[in-house]
Amino acid sequence: MKIKNDLIYDEIHALKADLYQPDNASKGLIIDIHGGGWFRGDKAKDQDLAEALVRDGFSVIVPNYRLTPDAYYPAPLDDMDTLYHWIKTSSKLFDSDRIAVVGSSAGGNMAVEMGIKYGLPIVSLSGILDIDDWLNEHTAVIAQPDHKQDFTNSKSSEINQTGQNDAFYKWFVTNYFNGNSDQYSLATPYKHVNSQPGPMFLANSLNEFVPTSGVLEMAKILTSKNVPFVESMLPGTQHAKGYLEIVYPTALNFLNQYI
Repeated sequence: MKIKNDLIYDEIHALKADLYQPDNASKGLIIDIHGGGWFRGDKAKDQDLAEALVRDGFSVIVPNYRLTPDAYYPAPLDDMDTLYHWIKTSSKLFDSDRIAVVGSSAGGNMAVEMGIKYGLPIVSLSGILDIDDWLNEHTAVIAQPDHKQDFTNSKSSEINQTGQNDAFYKWFVTNYFNGNSDQYSLATPYKHVNSQPGPMFLANSLNEFVPTSGVLEMAKILTSKNVPFVESMLPGTQHAKGYLEIVYPTALNFLNQYI
């Protein structure tokens, strides 16, 4: 495969992306958005997924985006808008007519938002899809950062794998908004599916870090709008890339069908 590191897609904010391409013709381009609760993470942590998708015939671009405390909602989504428009005007780099988006955790939230806005097929692994209602139902939970996990050096598949942690979940979600509770509803994806979104692959574990409520609500909305989707609810506590190997074959079939 061919790899081009640190392509600048946003000069104003010095944002870069890594491009992975197969040696032969590509099936299409996949935007792979890393997770990290909007306060940590890096494109390098998704090299494993990018290389797997390239081996299956896709080109993959993995972007960095602005993180807290340097920027807050909706800055990461604005960055994905910038990335998308950069892709659409960079035809010399890749075929931009066939695009899908894959994301894990916070990246899964952003993938769904791109699917809603641009009508793209998406794969969301434990996406943060229930924000407003979940926070309203958990007012008694005291938000607390998690100092026990090594976010910097651990693999993504090793982070948040032990099940519910409502205090930390509330901390990083509210941290994304820098205290602006008026944005909670605006940032809850299933509350603004106004146009025709692209088909969606939505995965979650039943007893994991991210609540299942977001996937279940999104499934209702997609059903009401006749939008095709795959809902994969897995047993156990594995989060996002923690169950990637399990869902990868089904997700790959989904991408092959819709991209």
